[in-house]
Amino acid sequence: METFPVVNMELLNTEQRAATMETIKDACENWGFFEVVKHGICHELLDRVEKLTKGHYNKCMEERFKEMVASKGLEAVQTEIKDLDWESTFFLKHLPLSNISQVPDLEDEYRKIMKEFADKLEKLAEQLLELLCENLGLEQGYLKKAFYGSKGPTFGTKVSNYPPCPKPDLIKGLRAHTDAGGIILLFQDDKVSGLQLLKDDKWIDVPPMRHSIVINLGDQLEVITNGKYKSVEHRVIAQPHGNRMSIASFYNPGSDAVIYPAPQLLEKENKVIYPKFVFEDYMKLYAGLKFQAKEPRFEAMKAVETAVNSAPIATV
Repeated sequence: METFPVVNMELLNTEQRAATMETIKDACENWGFFEVVKHGICHELLDRVEKLTKGHYNKCMEERFKEMVASKGLEAVQTEIKDLDWESTFFLKHLPLSNISQVPDLEDEYRKIMKEFADKLEKLAEQLLELLCENLGLEQGYLKKAFYGSKGPTFGTKVSNYPPCPKPDLIKGLRAHTDAGGIILLFQDDKVSGLQLLKDDKWIDVPPMRHSIVINLGDQLEVITNGKYKSVEHRVIAQPHGNRMSIASFYNPGSDAVIYPAPQLLEKENKVIYPKFVFEDYMKLYAGLKFQAKEPRFEAMKAVETAVNSAPIATV
């Protein structure tokens, strides 16, 4: 059985750099996911994020979730639920403007910790994009600039809890989908599992590892790489025991960023597979089709492809 790819970021500064870069390359081309350890985000910060996130759920969200379950009669369902996820969530925006100070019910300490955590994740996302550029043979800074638009990238966090589910065979924690955006950084519970990815038509567990960050690639990186890297379908299986914490941060293109395959990669393949579009237009389409196959989304964007300006991306 294949081993889920794990990348020790500290090895990038040693004689094992080439082998580590090869692990990242293989993960991007064949998995769409990998897990990073020794990533520079201190364990104390991660522990505080986990403690405060779980405390916030218990104090502010658990009762609301139970009320939702009761109102929909979910504990007694007898057939599969296909239009609902067994999750309790809230969202934070970081870039281009933060809304952390406006989100209700958050204690000041939690706001401060989540802002610090987001700053660290933003730096890690940009470091990872540079490594992808290196593996792809793109000039330094290409992917960051491709995401930039006129106001910089969009960056936000989905904080989720997956409480114990009485009918995990009938209700998914989160239905299967690919992520619409750029690069996703996930801090997940290391005790309660549930995240799975689809590889070679089989669902594979993404192993919970203490203090690791799970990385996966979104649809935009598939387009920019002209399919060399692919976004991968994934889901969350609800569990009968334990409350699973999931903090997914999405480093995405700016709303007005024009996304299209990198010309340098097309020179090697000589065939354009993916469309050119404005990221915001893709997101509007994705909003209604998230839990459907991605290929029709790409085809739909081809059909409405506009004559957007695709001058070479400046990387200086």
